[in-house]
Amino acid sequence: MDKVIYYNDLYDLYGSLLTKRQQEYFQDYYFNNLSFSEMASNYGVSRNAVFKQVHIVLDKLEEYESKLGLFNKKKVILDISNKIKDDNLKDVLQNLF
Repeated sequence: MDKVIYYNDLYDLYGSLLTKRQQEYFQDYYFNNLSFSEMASNYGVSRNAVFKQVHIVLDKLEEYESKLGLFNKKKVILDISNKIKDDNLKDVLQNLF
C-alpha cells in the first residue's frame, strides 16, 4: 500500500511530464483499478504490452524524482511546517505543494 501512495504522490508532482497515453495507463491502473487484461482490451494491445507500459511509467516517475527531488523536498517542507506555531506561515508552507 505504501508503494501505491508513493506512486500517486509522484504522479501528482510529475504526471504532466508524461505523455497523454502514459497518463491514461497510470490513471486506469491506479485510479480506476482496471486490471492489465481490462486495459489491454480497452487499448487493443496485449496484456504484456500494458504491463510493460505501466512499469515504464513507474520508472519514469522514479527517474524524475531522482533528478528533481520534489517529493523529498515536499516531505521536508511539510515536516517543518508541522513544527511551526504561526498558522499563517504554516498555511503558506503547506500550500507550496
